[in-house]
Amino acid sequence: MDAFIFICLILLAIVLVMTKEYVDSRRFLERKLQQIYADYGTPPERTYEAEELTHISMYYKKHRKEDQIDDITWNDLYMDAVYQRMNTCLSAAGDEYLYYRLRTPASDADELEKMEKRISLFMEREEERHRLQRIFFMLGRTGRHSIYEYLDHLDLLGERKSDRYFFWDALALLSVGCMFISLPVGLVCLFGVLCHNLIDYFREYRQIEPYITSFSYVRRLLKGGEELGKAEIGGIGEELAAVKEACRSLRGFMKSSYLVSGSRQGGGNPLEVLFDYLRMLFYMDLIRFNKALHDLQKHMGEVDRLITVTGELECAVAVGSFRKSLGERWCVPNLHAQAEKDLFLRAEGLYHPLLGEAVANDLYAEKGVLLTGSNASGKSTFLRAVAVNALLAQTVHTCAAVKYEAPFYRIYSSMSLRDDLTGGDSYYMVEIKSIKRILDQVEREEDRPVLCFVDEVLRGTNTVERIAASTQIMKKLAAGRALCFAATHDVELTKLLEREYDNFHFEERIEENDIFFPYQLMEGPASTRNAIALLKMLKYDERITAEAEAMAERFLRDGNWR
Repeated sequence: MDAFIFICLILLAIVLVMTKEYVDSRRFLERKLQQIYADYGTPPERTYEAEELTHISMYYKKHRKEDQIDDITWNDLYMDAVYQRMNTCLSAAGDEYLYYRLRTPASDADELEKMEKRISLFMEREEERHRLQRIFFMLGRTGRHSIYEYLDHLDLLGERKSDRYFFWDALALLSVGCMFISLPVGLVCLFGVLCHNLIDYFREYRQIEPYITSFSYVRRLLKGGEELGKAEIGGIGEELAAVKEACRSLRGFMKSSYLVSGSRQGGGNPLEVLFDYLRMLFYMDLIRFNKALHDLQKHMGEVDRLITVTGELECAVAVGSFRKSLGERWCVPNLHAQAEKDLFLRAEGLYHPLLGEAVANDLYAEKGVLLTGSNASGKSTFLRAVAVNALLAQTVHTCAAVKYEAPFYRIYSSMSLRDDLTGGDSYYMVEIKSIKRILDQVEREEDRPVLCFVDEVLRGTNTVERIAASTQIMKKLAAGRALCFAATHDVELTKLLEREYDNFHFEERIEENDIFFPYQLMEGPASTRNAIALLKMLKYDERITAEAEAMAERFLRDGNWR
């Protein structure tokens, strides 16, 4: 009786410990989810490890399309930073789809209207948003690599067959049968077969072990898809139907992959240890792996569809959070497939979303814009503000502005260039190649015009050739179907291009030996300079600044440096 009571107490202690662990894990999950719900509409604080964005970009690389944002434009506009400012996704599918979305401008209104319905739905209906956020959190991320990198690894295995495993299993059963005829012979045969199987198992398992991560994430994705299918959220019926269909197609994989993804998770239970040996000796999980691999390879399209729809839904939640984080300073853009005026861009209260205390500006451009102004006055930031908002308008249907209106554009830039040390190209060579790609796009027969941004046209060469070549390049852009925004320090261009481009400028104010920048866009070319004034403020020799000022005045008056 004492032994019985002791065993009962031990079992009770085990149950209590397991119950406590379960309750603690549930409490932790609920606390985490409540924090996620509360953080909706606040800028994310997530930090990114080195090379993480390379893995996040894999969905985009697997779904390349014409007229996606190229690497030069993406880097010019610091879009990695914009992505990180927006990304509140909780799953790998959301991370990767949002990145793809920001690099894939829509070319018509239908796609954006569907997105807008999803964004508005989850902004307005908190309960449905929370339900989705819970599913996305449980789905989680894949670890160090993209799900597509794991899926690509599966292709390296090719087609795997289990005939050999069945042959050796049959030999094991025959050996057992031999025991009824001759016990010693049967035991020797069985021992030999099982030794072979055990050694062969470990050799084979080492080959498939790296690929099991793929199975685990696909299973989590399917479980998340099943939860989505049960959600019955109004307004996204088409998306939920696609999820249910994909899950139905992958039911065979879910069944055949259970033993594989669930193996090697035992906690020392004698029955589990015994079952582990049976799995190894009779190739059970290798046979299941081959079946699961076959089922998965037949339905890779459904896996991709499941990732896409999951990503679309989580992207909509993230965009809604981004909008809310901007307070009242955002708008839904008004985009035209066929505008009354072919080329125009109208914006009110436009600013850069990465700047916390950004100065907003209004702009109405019916032709190209030539932007002048002194150093640090805001020219480059303004170009990026217009470019980023044009891109956000056509990708996530959201602008950091009070109002934004424009046609659908193809967007390119040539701004933050540098020497190509690996390719051996000088800055000037890199620059002219970059601008040439924009000219090539303008000459394409395409319904959508080009919206392009150039900072300091041909800065990599001498003044005379720069002004001459810049003038002709800018005229060529203006003559084609392109709306070009360009910044320059060459005041000569304001006269040479006054028919083709509207002139705007930023200026500075120097007061009490200090310089202030209002960052307000003003019409007309710049009439002030600050390069020499800055030398004075830093206490350069007065003879240097005085002579420099005199030379500049003579050139502006007479047109030559003598």
